[in-house]
Amino acid sequence: MRGYMTFPVGSSIPRVDGLAKVTGRALYLDDLHVAGVWHGATVRSQIAHGVLERIELDPAFDWSQVVVATAADILKLGGKNVITLIEDDQPALVAIGAHVMHVDEAIAIVAAPTRALAFAAKRHIKPIVRPLPAVFDMDTALAGQTVLYGTDNVFKKFQIRKGHQTDAELDAAFASAAHVIEGVYWTSAQEQMYIEPQAMLAEWRTEPDGREKCFLVGSMQCPYYVHKAMKVFLGCDAEHVVVNQSVTGGGFGGKEEYPSMLAAHCAVIAKVAGRAVKITYDRDEDIAATTKRHPARTRSRMAVDAQGEILAIDVDCVMDGGAYLTLSPVVLSRGVLHAAGPYRCPVTRVRGRVVATNHPPHGAFRGFGAPQTTFAYERQLQKLARLRGEDPLALRKRLALRSGDTTSTGQLLGASVGTDEVLAAIASCAGAPPVSTATIRRGRGVCFYFHGAGFTGSGEVRLAGRAQVAALPSGRFEVRSSSTDIGQGAITMFVQIAAASLGVSPDLIDVLDPSTAKVPDSGPTVASRTCMVVGSLVDQAAAQLRLDMASWDRTTELVVTKQYHPPPGIEFDDTTYTGAAYPVYGWGACLVDVSVDLDTYEVRIDRCVQAIDVGKAINPVIVKGQIEGGTLQALGWAVLENIVYREGRVMNANMTNCIVPTFADAPDLETILVEVPYPFGPSGAKGVGEIPMDGPAAAVANAVEDALGCAFDSIPLLPEVIAASRANWRLS
Repeated sequence: MRGYMTFPVGSSIPRVDGLAKVTGRALYLDDLHVAGVWHGATVRSQIAHGVLERIELDPAFDWSQVVVATAADILKLGGKNVITLIEDDQPALVAIGAHVMHVDEAIAIVAAPTRALAFAAKRHIKPIVRPLPAVFDMDTALAGQTVLYGTDNVFKKFQIRKGHQTDAELDAAFASAAHVIEGVYWTSAQEQMYIEPQAMLAEWRTEPDGREKCFLVGSMQCPYYVHKAMKVFLGCDAEHVVVNQSVTGGGFGGKEEYPSMLAAHCAVIAKVAGRAVKITYDRDEDIAATTKRHPARTRSRMAVDAQGEILAIDVDCVMDGGAYLTLSPVVLSRGVLHAAGPYRCPVTRVRGRVVATNHPPHGAFRGFGAPQTTFAYERQLQKLARLRGEDPLALRKRLALRSGDTTSTGQLLGASVGTDEVLAAIASCAGAPPVSTATIRRGRGVCFYFHGAGFTGSGEVRLAGRAQVAALPSGRFEVRSSSTDIGQGAITMFVQIAAASLGVSPDLIDVLDPSTAKVPDSGPTVASRTCMVVGSLVDQAAAQLRLDMASWDRTTELVVTKQYHPPPGIEFDDTTYTGAAYPVYGWGACLVDVSVDLDTYEVRIDRCVQAIDVGKAINPVIVKGQIEGGTLQALGWAVLENIVYREGRVMNANMTNCIVPTFADAPDLETILVEVPYPFGPSGAKGVGEIPMDGPAAAVANAVEDALGCAFDSIPLLPEVIAASRANWRLS
């Protein structure tokens, strides 16, 4: 351990939580045993849009050992029947006389001593819903004949302008172009498919003052999101609801906002039952009812001059938000902010809208809107390369943003721009292109992309996240933060950062389990901010603690708290969407080799190389694992994963046909860590969790185009998509 004391950052020390997980000692929510706990199940609508007229309980069923909670029981708690997030538009349970907005919307909760009895009971409860016209596509939503939200079904819209004030000026830039490249790009919904389904447990306890306190423990990313929602739902103050994260088996965004819904269900049914209640979803319910990546359609125009320089970019992106707002505005925001790509362009217009439909709500997913628009701009760059007959990687190198350039929001790029490093890394290992045969066509695709680390604009300032490091009389140290470890290695990373700043062995560092009763609000575990933002607070707190210990008598606990303050020069105008959208960006380049079977039309990914600028790898093995996991999710989105909706219902809500990549589908993954330090990150580190998701799907589409000679502008690239394009193949 002596080497760790000197170099804890940058060393691949074993995961702090690894032994407990591989030996089975780690307790996930469904492993927790509470005396007398009952099991809950959710009664859901089978209608996409309608009015709930009544709820019928089968009189032939024995209800003596079952309790049922409805929206009427929520009102008895003294709070509001809403799931508080950006807007209070989504109820926890649909009330009698209110609108059902999607298939599988929650109507009632049942609980019983056994899970089998709870599920049997829910099959004997029938919601009676009077159907209304439903909306299932973005164009119908925009037409507005059936209004689901506001007056126009638009949840949120954004516009970015750079280098022009009027549309006439934009049109003039396009009129002066030697070439205009246009495309319409479709990206599908995507299921997070975390290894552990959604799960929560609630218990009410009477405090000495006679008031009841609600205790919640569950699989989640953001305890304080749940805490905030439950204060409104229960009508209580902060002290009378406690939220604890259990060991969590993955999230990928799917456990950002949805656990607030499950917490509400558990809390109300536990109150009605008068005992602790646990709800653990089956996989089919999880896939059918919870949030997914937003499907999107992105129209893009790019004007270029005779030398191949970009003169103007015009992007219009529409996303399907589903039935409720959830996090759609911020997903759209990140998509819009990345839509012009990491390329020099003097004149840019980006417009974005996210609309209401009667699909189950879409929400957070790794990449958070950027993968959708990254796919579009990288397909545009590929078309430019083909038009000019220019090497695709050389084209990107020629046009890429570097320090001193400005983004579409006018942000001047400064430190930690890894453009040249990631492109050089890909070029150095590319090797010879793959060779085709009579029955197998092979192709190569590349892409270059970026991802803003941390919350957008003034988001981090509004969050004002805090973290603590404490020295205990025992000689040990505690890191206290609400940032959760959902498999990405946050616990180990915090240990390494704190140990480095304190100058002690990592063995002396403990990371407190996130509980709203014990740790400060560090902000959510999202947006590639855990290491860069919260890790920096841990670094600062540990460094200050080391100084304070010089006068510490070691008989009491010594605690240092640090709160986020923005780096100098980071200013963003949320009204005009101009300025520094992010404090820093991660930069990535990807190379993919594919084989296309001319008989079966299957696309096989043979090789994928990712070079990612991470600033500094706190733990290289963990960082590579993050990149490889995100890469495989992106490759799956490109060629395998396809959520099938019919009349608003997810038709493939099980793991036999809602397919995600397995080890058997994984290609040869090569990961190159590039370190261009960010001055305000811990030891130079910046966000890495989301960026590997953004680019590979476009690289796959570029590679398939290279193999078959025709454009592919939608994903997933399923065999039937390849077959339908056969008339356009240009095989040489």
